[in-house]
Amino acid sequence: MATPSEKLAESLGLLKALQDSNGAAAIKTSDISRTHRERLIENGFLQEVMKGWYIPTKPGEQPGSSTAWYASFWNFCEVYLKDRFNNNWSLSPEQSLLIHTGNWTVPHQLLIKSPNAGNNNTPLPHNTSLFDIRANIPEPVDRQEVNGLVLYSLPASLINISAAFFKSNATDVRTGLLMIRDASEVLPRLLDGGHTVIAGRLAGAFRNIGRDRIADDIINAMQSAGYDARENDPFESRVISFTGRETSPYVGRLKIMWQQMRGLIIERFPEPLGLPKNHEGFLKQVQDVYVTDAYHSLSIEGYKVTPDLIERVRSGTWDPQSDGKDKEHRDALAARGYWQSYQAVVASIKRILNGENPGQVADKDHGTWYRELFAPSIAVGILRPSDLAGYRNGPVYIKNSMHVPLNRDAVRDAMPALFDLLKEEAHPAVRVVLGHFVFVYIHPYMDGNGRTGRFLMNAMLSSGGYPWTVIPVDVRRAYMEALEEASVNQNIVPFTNLLSDLVRKGLEGEPPPRIPS
Repeated sequence: MATPSEKLAESLGLLKALQDSNGAAAIKTSDISRTHRERLIENGFLQEVMKGWYIPTKPGEQPGSSTAWYASFWNFCEVYLKDRFNNNWSLSPEQSLLIHTGNWTVPHQLLIKSPNAGNNNTPLPHNTSLFDIRANIPEPVDRQEVNGLVLYSLPASLINISAAFFKSNATDVRTGLLMIRDASEVLPRLLDGGHTVIAGRLAGAFRNIGRDRIADDIINAMQSAGYDARENDPFESRVISFTGRETSPYVGRLKIMWQQMRGLIIERFPEPLGLPKNHEGFLKQVQDVYVTDAYHSLSIEGYKVTPDLIERVRSGTWDPQSDGKDKEHRDALAARGYWQSYQAVVASIKRILNGENPGQVADKDHGTWYRELFAPSIAVGILRPSDLAGYRNGPVYIKNSMHVPLNRDAVRDAMPALFDLLKEEAHPAVRVVLGHFVFVYIHPYMDGNGRTGRFLMNAMLSSGGYPWTVIPVDVRRAYMEALEEASVNQNIVPFTNLLSDLVRKGLEGEPPPRIPS
């Protein structure tokens, strides 16, 4: 008779076969027998989404965790919608535009159009849902498939989105406008449909971002065809002008976000002090706060560290070569890596204090900070040197976050753009807040993004004469919620307020947060 372990192994083998054949993003009741299905659910490898449908999960997730669902959401929708409507469906023009512009945030409600729909709302886990609307879908020329999802093409999305969407999702719409090469991409649809109001709205939108040629071409073409198109700016403000087409939606998005957010940051952040004249005293403060910073930064990431462990690492008595416990101790490896990375950041700060461009320093050095974080794991054979070869080559998900970090190719567009923005940014407070936020928004590494982002924040703080600032573990929830609000809703105010309050306390001489005894 097979043992329980053997039975589970058999069920896992069937699950793996499904994953190998179709990715198993969504598993139907008919895909796997009841016995195997129940066994996988009991052991945490399968989770019910709705009656008759399941997704794979990892054992050990905390009850109520949304990570597996958010990570599976888009692939699940692709499989489920094709099963339900074949290819006779599409996402709404608004959702289509979001995806065209690189915004893969999980929506609370995904709108689906299909002639076969029943105008029904289908509840999904964690307060998400699918709402299918009985409606015609775009003609083939206006349809595009992206990652298995049927979308309106980008020009068709811009023509069909609501006027309100220009205000509620200004960053996304501006990013989409930047991807249009010339007026010929939208004019045939505007002229054939006689869309005078939409033509005026799009002309105003293009002029809002400095694309005057496209705006003029739209109005002139419509008027030449006998339509009374009147230009109307649908945005609430003019933020930035671009002279050329932005080929990467991710780069365009970062530039727009930067311009929209920087004024809000400058209003709320303490005034910069300028580069300190006493470099030695400034660097001593940085080194003095190391133990506190290491404890809180590692604790935010879920490591269980103690002041004694941190001190052993700093003093050099941590010895993985002769002490088996040190070699196997995950927390000790993280603490040692943090110490090595911290020293690399201090070396970068010295160069910033000597007048080097802080964005250039961070661009050159951030890879070293990251590699030092995980160097101890390479030394004891847990990681391979190739694991630290550069930016990630696969997807990554943030625990319980609706924000989906950029794909591997987008990371390679976005990271140089981030450092260009840092190099060109004149105000230290903007470098501080957006350096940290945009870095974790991109999430360029498989692990260590939070720690590296906080190192980047502190390197940028030094460029304004601000003291090294610790984010205490007891504000972890507010910190993560503020990052989520900035990522999902492009609202940088909560994150700015949190950081500015911490920096202000340091400027007023308040001691760093304590370490629990």
